[in-house]
Amino acid sequence: MALVCNSLQKYAAFVVIVLACVCFPCAAHYRSAHRRHEARLRSGVEDQWFIQRLDHFNGADTRLWKQRYFVNDTFYRAGGPVFLMIGGEGPANPAWMQYGTWLLYAQKLGALCLLLEHRFYGKSHPTDSRQALADLAHFRTVTAAKRGLTNSKWVAFGGSYPGSLAAWFRLKYPHLVHASVATSAPVHATVNFPEYLEVVWRSLAAENPECPQIVKKASDTLVDRLKDPKTYDNITKDFRLCSTLQIQSKMDSAYLLESLAGNFMDVVQYNEDNRAFEGAVGTNITIKVLCSVMLDSSLGEPYDRYAAVARLMQKTFSQSCINTQYESYIQDMSNTSWSGPEAGGGRQWVYQTCTEFGFYQSTDSPNQPFDGFPLPYHLQQCADIYNLSSSLDGAIQQTNEEYGGYDIRTTRIVFPNGSIDPWHALGVAKDITSDLPAVFIKGTAHCANMYPARAEDLPQLGLARDRIFILLQKWLAE
Repeated sequence: MALVCNSLQKYAAFVVIVLACVCFPCAAHYRSAHRRHEARLRSGVEDQWFIQRLDHFNGADTRLWKQRYFVNDTFYRAGGPVFLMIGGEGPANPAWMQYGTWLLYAQKLGALCLLLEHRFYGKSHPTDSRQALADLAHFRTVTAAKRGLTNSKWVAFGGSYPGSLAAWFRLKYPHLVHASVATSAPVHATVNFPEYLEVVWRSLAAENPECPQIVKKASDTLVDRLKDPKTYDNITKDFRLCSTLQIQSKMDSAYLLESLAGNFMDVVQYNEDNRAFEGAVGTNITIKVLCSVMLDSSLGEPYDRYAAVARLMQKTFSQSCINTQYESYIQDMSNTSWSGPEAGGGRQWVYQTCTEFGFYQSTDSPNQPFDGFPLPYHLQQCADIYNLSSSLDGAIQQTNEEYGGYDIRTTRIVFPNGSIDPWHALGVAKDITSDLPAVFIKGTAHCANMYPARAEDLPQLGLARDRIFILLQKWLAE
């Protein structure tokens, strides 16, 4: 044990913080990763409240609610555009009002910057997510009238699920939003998404071809050991579980396996994009760090290195242990209180996957490094948490019919995606038309272009930011 701990010290790296670009449809993955990447930078930014309609589609319904938003008018010049950042699957993060590439664009273009929280999340509580676009439309109309911005050109920004909303906002309300930047946006809904883990394999292999092979050996070993109850005490100690491992059903083992695979999924998705900001403290674990651990034979067999990664993640994020009890997870997720343990976003987002998007990152493909959490495991959660037992196929078809999927048809949307980011498999990686361009950034991960530039950035990332700015300049002149 001492050898392992001492060996891991050399893998510490940079500071972690992610603002709002989050997309974690797998339940266990959401639970761990979203908490790791929730920034706390709120200095100097005040909550503001917009009186919103509860039901935009029923004129007889006069009920109202308060929707949270934030404002940065530092760069605004009379006649300039309005930038609207769309909140997503977690509390709206006011740090976006102080940091991010969009503020550089705002400074150059004299834009007013607004951030609107999604009605499902944070302090905004109505719960019909398909009305989120109508919320944006009403907010835009009323705010424009109050601030004298009716004739201004509005540009929507979003990353991950909010990136999808940014694209769909332009699609559904072209008279209200002039252009959109839809970063790392999964625009095609699908029940089963095994391609996510296929990209994880390729992203690990890009660092070292042996890396995903060692990960697969470790995962396979763990799957085999879970078949023998005599190994449970050792597994509990090796991975520092919060309680002695008990496997009473396939759901128990699947939840454990997904939780541990989530260490790799999370790091790959945000590789190098967890940026250091003022006042933040922590360590940035990258693909390079993970592969360094997995290829370090001094730590033992592949299984031992897999456990070492889990302990490194726990140490980095100050976790004394990890809870891998499926029953406990279901209990927390079934709590409908706004003060419940998963009310910050976990319960809401998984519900959206069960009713709108799917996106289940299953192990159903042979071309990926993990095993043990196939599609039925993900679908069973819809029944266990929300008592939803019907097929998702109809809901997925409805989503793609509503928004167009890959066949979106409108103008003035740019789709930035990173080649390392597993979500690019459901995004737009090639130009649809000259007015619906893709910006595919080789070697970068989820939402990389949204973060402030730094000296270590790949040249192609800087070029991508520049291209987006040039497109905005062109479109705002039209």
